[in-house]
Amino acid sequence: MSQSRSAIIAGVLLLCSSATAYARSSDRRQPMDVEGASFDTSLNDNGVTVFTGNVTIRQGSLMIQADRAEISRAGGNPSRAVLSGRPVRLTEQLDDGTPMNATSARVDYDLRTEIVVFTGGVNLQQPRGNLSGDRVTYNMKSGQVASGGAAGGGRVKMRIMPKNAGTP
Repeated sequence: MSQSRSAIIAGVLLLCSSATAYARSSDRRQPMDVEGASFDTSLNDNGVTVFTGNVTIRQGSLMIQADRAEISRAGGNPSRAVLSGRPVRLTEQLDDGTPMNATSARVDYDLRTEIVVFTGGVNLQQPRGNLSGDRVTYNMKSGQVASGGAAGGGRVKMRIMPKNAGTP
């Protein structure tokens, strides 16, 4: 189960990184600690594991806080992870040392298709810029990112800072 959570987190982090900065690769080799107020699981190959109540996931520099984490298995392998909260908070330091922060009401990662979907008040922040909207979809296979505003006229917002913004 640890490898599945690591894959989930790696996918989420790839979405939040810039083209030249990737999630801290050493984090995926670190132990993962998951805590919550309660835990429920099925031991069969097609079961679901659920953590609820102030869930925290730590792995290296990665820190995730959620109200609920649900990991589904198909044929004994992790197939989907859904994190929800008010909001889900994710922080990590990327390989290039850049800090990254993300918040969203829900994060849904389909491990079979390698598609991560952030929904509900999505806000992704790095020193080089930020992205906000109601929905952000990241296809890990193709590297394609798509975002949309809330239904009824919401907007997607992005700010990109110049690479040398701190230099006069």
